[in-house]
Amino acid sequence: MNMIDPNLPATDPGDAATVVAGTLHGVGLGPGDPELLTMRAVRLVQESPVVAYFAKKGRRGHARTIVDRWLQPGVRELPLYYPVTTEIAHADPAYNAALADFYAEAATAVALELGAGRDVVLVCEGDPLFYGSFMHLYIRLKDRFRTAITPGVTGMSGCWTAAGQPITWGDDVLTVLPGTLPEADLTRRLATTDAAVIMKLGTNFPKVRAAVAAAGLLERAVYVERGTMAGETVLPLIEKTDDSAPYFSLVLIPGNGRRP
Repeated sequence: MNMIDPNLPATDPGDAATVVAGTLHGVGLGPGDPELLTMRAVRLVQESPVVAYFAKKGRRGHARTIVDRWLQPGVRELPLYYPVTTEIAHADPAYNAALADFYAEAATAVALELGAGRDVVLVCEGDPLFYGSFMHLYIRLKDRFRTAITPGVTGMSGCWTAAGQPITWGDDVLTVLPGTLPEADLTRRLATTDAAVIMKLGTNFPKVRAAVAAAGLLERAVYVERGTMAGETVLPLIEKTDDSAPYFSLVLIPGNGRRP
């Protein structure tokens, strides 16, 4: 099951005795606005001989789009195409099996570049170590190659900034929840925290809204879609009456804690 672009040329890793292996860079790109990259992220993208990115088959992917203005002529692009996105339910064992094979193949493709002495910048939306696909390659390669990570502004930070909503005050406890959790678990966790961010909406959105309502937080909740990007939408969750929510959307529950 080959999830890597079949049109990519084969790479000869060369003589391991004479070639110094490259470094794998996980580079966070922030929440979407290209101007929210760090100076280090821009420099690494501009200098790297290989830029890798995850994408859905047939698309460039959001991370690739963000760095478009900084890619240099002659850079080698290494697209890593997901075998599935929403076609199989996350709870289905087939979903994990398909992704495990994909990440193993993606790690092999990146390892070939590193073994040939080329640095690889793997660009990631948000922060590489926060719900990021980079982590799955990192744990497979970090004991074999040098690695370096450049943090990025998280999507949730970009969204609460776009909403103009202070998320935590004083001693508030912030809970970050994936919308893939069962509704009962979402409701229970929301009822026992001061502030919350609910990510991974998509088809989970009706369930998430029901959990927010059951926890008595509907009046405080804010819906943010494509925060910091073109087409940004911010509105009270109670005013979001349809069941549609894209991948780049989340729900904020701002805290109401201690204020001097």
